[in-house]
Amino acid sequence: MKRTDTIIATKESFILRACMGLCFLLVLQQSRAQQQPMYSQYMFNMMNINPAYAGSRGVVSATALYRNQWVNMPGAPQTSSVSVDMSANQNRIGVGVQLFDDRLGIERTTGINVSYAFRIRMSGSGTLSLGLQGGALNYRANFTEARTFQPNDPAFYQNVNGILPAAAAGIYYNSDKFYFGASVPALLKTKLRNGTTVDVTSGSRDMHYFVTSGTVLKLGEDFMFKPSVLMKVVSGAPVQFDLNSNLWIQNTIAFGFSYRTGDAMVGMLEWQMNPKLRFGYAYDHTFSNLGVYNRGTHELMLRMEFGSGNGKIASPRYF
Repeated sequence: MKRTDTIIATKESFILRACMGLCFLLVLQQSRAQQQPMYSQYMFNMMNINPAYAGSRGVVSATALYRNQWVNMPGAPQTSSVSVDMSANQNRIGVGVQLFDDRLGIERTTGINVSYAFRIRMSGSGTLSLGLQGGALNYRANFTEARTFQPNDPAFYQNVNGILPAAAAGIYYNSDKFYFGASVPALLKTKLRNGTTVDVTSGSRDMHYFVTSGTVLKLGEDFMFKPSVLMKVVSGAPVQFDLNSNLWIQNTIAFGFSYRTGDAMVGMLEWQMNPKLRFGYAYDHTFSNLGVYNRGTHELMLRMEFGSGNGKIASPRYF
């Protein structure tokens, strides 16, 4: 290897280690909480948790997700999202847009997020992305519909309805066989005062910190094994891990299993129907105290991808 190549590789390695170290320091900082939608199939569309993922697949990618959580429990969460992302400027940048709808009891949040990722080509096949996201959400809470122990409770006298800003940031590194990402999916602490007045200086919800990593291992000609992990950190709550494993068979069918600490076990099925279309299904079995009150969680995913200039798509794309 030439001396200049060695210097470049050393600098790239230093940049990557510095970014990873910075993210872990952010994770360890104390924060105040903000509720975020949960997805069991996050590893197949990480733009839901990290804006730096935008454009990383190198093609136009459209993904729809629907999650019906805790079936048979009144007011349980229901979440749906539609996202589109792509790379541009010879894969130097990534852009994406996401529409989402999240319902929980008397609360409902709908919104739009726009992501931008600056992509830095590293030595070999690796790419480091720095991502930012901005958007707006409409938060509504029908407090007057709540059943209270005290009639005419003044705390539930007025409904809440307003528009709030949203922002997120993250980094994402991936190569052909490995990825690492860290993100803060809600940078702003926001709330509504007096029903409709926006307050972005002090929030009742705490921020989340996500760190995720995974790799892919070849097990013969027809099998690929993809283990991954997601760490979620929120102030005032135990650190939670999603430990995942997926086995791809002939790049067509994947069977997966996840263990979410303190919460659930998840079974997953992925079907690469053709080079452009993928279908996914996940079932969560809750083993926490909530398990006796619900019949599990169902999650559906549909992804469609469109080729670049030469019209070719690698099937499947593991990251």
